[in-house]
Amino acid sequence: MIINPFTLIRTRRNAETMLARLGRRCLSFLIATGEAGRLCYSSCHSLIYDPPRRSIMVQQLYHIGYLSLPVVLLTGTSMGMVLAVQSYMTLHRFNGDAMAGPMVTYGMVSQVGPSMTALLVAGRAGSNIAAEIGTMKVTEQLDALRVMGTSPISYLVLPRLFACTLLLPVLGALSGLIGILAAAFLCVTVWHVDAGSYWYQTSIYVQRWDILMGLAKCPFFGLIIGLVACRQGMRTKGGATGVGESCTTAVVEASLLILVSNFFLTMISNDIYYFFWP
Repeated sequence: MIINPFTLIRTRRNAETMLARLGRRCLSFLIATGEAGRLCYSSCHSLIYDPPRRSIMVQQLYHIGYLSLPVVLLTGTSMGMVLAVQSYMTLHRFNGDAMAGPMVTYGMVSQVGPSMTALLVAGRAGSNIAAEIGTMKVTEQLDALRVMGTSPISYLVLPRLFACTLLLPVLGALSGLIGILAAAFLCVTVWHVDAGSYWYQTSIYVQRWDILMGLAKCPFFGLIIGLVACRQGMRTKGGATGVGESCTTAVVEASLLILVSNFFLTMISNDIYYFFWP
């Protein structure tokens, strides 16, 4: 059998190209992690030594929290009703209709409420933050702030980062609550599940730890959204095209990091629970 030497050369070049791409991806990840860490440190330093004005904080709380409330509540209602339909239709075959309450409530407070809320805020507020800061970057407004003696971290990054971290638990709690109520209305009113059994089974199987751990994830998600969106905005270049790319990259990176961190946070919370209450 005759081996073509050019085939071996081509295979070697393809392998080297794949390794080079993998190396660039790893370097990009490490650089992004370092930049996010520096941005977080600079924000904490500004919070202590150069806090922003109250009016700017209130404005960001309004834009990120209040304006995101309708879509968060609508999504929470929809997800609660979807979980109710799936749970009831599955359990009805085994005459376990009342157990739909614990399934829906646990899913909403521990997973669906926090993660879906974070994804929605990343799509709505994260893209807005990246676009706003990116536009200021390409139009040299950030340089103008530095010339006037104003820190862009204190004036732009810190209020948005603080608002995302502070408001995600509130939005996640409201999303979970409205989803639980929508599911209960559907099960009790439409399908005539016994209300006493529904809520009694829920109180037995859904513990305070589940609610607390679901809410404890939200500040981490908010921090991820704020850091990723602000970082992408601060490193924008290339005019209007660069602003659009920064928005897309911010939403994609924040969504992926939310999903990955949700997995690890869930594993950590379960390990902590079984460590103290085996």
